[in-house]
Amino acid sequence: MFFFLLGRSQITVSQKLPVFSSGANKMNIPALLQHSHQLLRKGLLRTPFRRYHFILPSSIHLRSGILCPQPFNSLEFHCTQWSLLSDGVKRKLCVQTTLKEHTEGLSDKERRFVDKLYTGLIQGQRACLAEAITLIESTHNRKKELAQVLLQKVLTYHREQEQLNKGKPLAFRVGLSGPPGAGKSTFIEYFGKMLTERGHKVSVLAVDPSSCTSGGSLLGDKTRMTELSRDMNAYIRPSPTRGTLGGVTRTTNEAILLCEGGGYDIILIETGIKRGIIEMADLVAITKCDGDLIVPARRIQAEYMSALKLLRKRSKAWRPKVIRISSRSGEGVTEMWDKMQEFQELMLASGELTTRRQKQQKVWMWNLIQESVLEHFRTHPTVQEQIPLLERRVLTGALSPGLAADLLLKAFKD
Repeated sequence: MFFFLLGRSQITVSQKLPVFSSGANKMNIPALLQHSHQLLRKGLLRTPFRRYHFILPSSIHLRSGILCPQPFNSLEFHCTQWSLLSDGVKRKLCVQTTLKEHTEGLSDKERRFVDKLYTGLIQGQRACLAEAITLIESTHNRKKELAQVLLQKVLTYHREQEQLNKGKPLAFRVGLSGPPGAGKSTFIEYFGKMLTERGHKVSVLAVDPSSCTSGGSLLGDKTRMTELSRDMNAYIRPSPTRGTLGGVTRTTNEAILLCEGGGYDIILIETGIKRGIIEMADLVAITKCDGDLIVPARRIQAEYMSALKLLRKRSKAWRPKVIRISSRSGEGVTEMWDKMQEFQELMLASGELTTRRQKQQKVWMWNLIQESVLEHFRTHPTVQEQIPLLERRVLTGALSPGLAADLLLKAFKD
């Protein structure tokens, strides 16, 4: 993802359980999965059974230098068949999808619903895209299952389209951030209209922070982009964070996939400013560079350029740029788009863009795992019973937070 920062020209910048049981030729699967893939591989080589079938996530290394090629998710796995013979190990890899089996658990109505969303989505129907994103944002357990079936179908289609595109990404993902009042919405509208006029399909995922008190969000970005929202080649989706940290929502990654499946080749992800964001920027744009603000904008541009030189280099192929733009006059916006395309070409040629996306997928997987594990922890019956008591003891100082956490974790394990 290309990431750039918008800055206002009028602001001042400052600086152990047993795993293998040889007696009964059995494996303790839950304990096995807690260990690293190196232990898993060594254990398999020592196991006396003749043949055993098991499912592995594709992120597990089967041997040094070999990694399963397809992404892991809750519906698709890679089945590795090991034949353990006395004279060595013979191995045959096979790809097995459980999507069909999972779909068989759906009712006819649910299957028709998922098929309707999928068909409409890949045909470019905005209504189906909107309904699909609503589905993946749902916290209802059954709807979450339907969402995973839909996502797997879209992922398979997406992978096929990338193969037809010679392995190149189907869309250019652009993340942008900036402080309130920097002109993010004004810029996105001007920039989005420019791109649609050039034949692109633009999707805007506007992330709005939720209130810690009420849990609500303003979600006013769409109302500030009236012209772009009426453009049939553009789609704007405001989404609340609902307490998710990092400036994005829990389902932003899935929403990106759905937008790309719907044929959008430019994905703009607008998020709020956060500490250390300048270190992540691939490009810094000084906005509102017009009228009396031209001179301050030049000064701020020079200050940013000096500051970026002090940062550790993140890429061998790209050095962050600082440019001045005006969404009112359009000055600098075309130049900025040229810089973004240059970034994409250089990063694709060097392989860094693909590596970035792979790392992002891995980070996102673990984020979802942490969220799911925490939800299971909070809803555990024994934990729910003890939380009020332990919280009161922590508040009164009778119990340390660390000990209270240990007691809750012990209750969860038991």
